[in-house]
Formats: sequence, structure tokens, C-alpha cells
Amino acid sequence: MQLEEREKLEQDIQVLCKRGDLAGAVERALEGYGQEIMRLMASVLHDYERSRDAFSLFSENLLRGLPGFRWESSFRTWAYRLARNACYQVMHAPAGREMPVTMSKLPDAAERPRSETRPWQRTSVKERFRALRESLEPQERMLLLLRVDQRLSWEEVARVMSEGEEPVSDPALKRKAAALRQQFQRIKTHLRSLAQEEGLIADEDSPTPA
Repeated sequence: MQLEEREKLEQDIQVLCKRGDLAGAVERALEGYGQEIMRLMASVLHDYERSRDAFSLFSENLLRGLPGFRWESSFRTWAYRLARNACYQVMHAPAGREMPVTMSKLPDAAERPRSETRPWQRTSVKERFRALRESLEPQERMLLLLRVDQRLSWEEVARVMSEGEEPVSDPALKRKAAALRQQFQRIKTHLRSLAQEEGLIADEDSPTPA
């Protein structure tokens, strides 16, 4: 999505909220951000059905939480925080959780499970790099997805990855962003080592898979 499109989407959602049309705001948000959030969930959870469950939970929490949203960040950043929380809730929930919203709310482009082929059996170097990323822990994958794929600023990443529901103070946000940047560097170093072991890069001066 281009920057101009995203700004227009953010404006549309805010206008609908100001009118009191929360259902319309949620519908517009899912229309604009639904597919990218579903892709993120599929990448983090590695399970198609759990991704759909997480998206349903996200949609439910979006509608419930929207009246209290104070627009201290972009709607997109707040939505990603809800998506992160939904992923973690589903990861730790017992099997058989009942779907909270109708399946018609889910994006059409929801990803199916990826192949379980081992990295060294894949012919595409790009897919082998992707397989290395998928071997990371869910929180590490989330960090890479937010920073590298979605291009969120470090402040936005810190907001998404912060715990709890209360607003984060500026000093706390800066500390969180600094800690995440350090974690990000450790993840890149780890991925570089894995890529060297797989023979995907020849030396430490080669580009890091990201």
C-alpha cells in the first residue's frame, strides 16, 4: 500500500469514528488492513486455522476497543498491537476456542499453510532465506515482520510490542525501542550464522537475510 493510500485510509477510519459509525470504521479498517494483518498472523503462527482464529479475535477486540482509542498513534500501529496480542492469546489458548465473529469478515487472501519442506530441500534461495526466518521464535518473527516487511518505525514497533493496555510514556517507549533495536541486531547476527551454516552466504561481509 502506498503512503498516500495509507494516509487516506487512516483519514477515512478517523472520520467514521468521529461520526460515531464504529461498525463502518471497523469495516473500512478490515478492508484496508485486513490482508496484511492476516499475512502477518499466518507468518507468526504457522497454522492456517489458528491464524483465522487469531484474526477473528483481532476483529472482535478491534470493535470493542475502538471507542477507547485515543489516536495517540496511527490506527495501523494500534491495529498491529491488537493483532500481536491476538496471536499470543491464540498461541496460549486451549484447543477448540469458539470463533467470536463470522468467517465472512476474514480476508479472501488468507494464507494457507506453507510447505513443511526442509530448507535444504528448497530450490529457491529466497525461499531458503525465508525458511531460516520461519525457524525463529514467534516474537522474533513478529519483530522482523514489523520492522523489515511492514517498515514500521522503531517507535511504532515499540508501541506494538509493548505489554498491557495502558498508554506508554515517551521515556518508556524510547527504552523499549532501544531494547528492540538490540534484539533486532542479535536476530540478524543469528540469521547470518544460520545462513553461513546452510551455505547461503560465503562470509560475514555478505548481506544478512531479512
